[in-house]
Amino acid sequence: MLRPKIPTMPTPTGLTTPPAVVEPATITPSAPTPPAVAPTPATSSRPTVQLTPGTALALIGGGTAVVLVVGAVLVSMLLAVAITGASLAICALVIRSLLHADAKRR
Repeated sequence: MLRPKIPTMPTPTGLTTPPAVVEPATITPSAPTPPAVAPTPATSSRPTVQLTPGTALALIGGGTAVVLVVGAVLVSMLLAVAITGASLAICALVIRSLLHADAKRR
């Protein structure tokens, strides 16, 4: 039977560095630290997003355009499948009727 050839790793050529030795870190016990309390920020450091009527209209228009384009593509694909299926069914009926009529004549 057919057996796949497994590639071998090429040996490195030129200058190679030996692998680095990692030593484990030692943990020294110290005085327990109190749990840190998260400060409650009075104001957020992020800027707030403000939608002007123009940007809101642009977002709505862009979203509508995306929905219409995606819908048109999906509907055209559905129509292509439906037309192909219908034409195949008609071809099958014609071929079956031709074969049936040929068998009746004999």
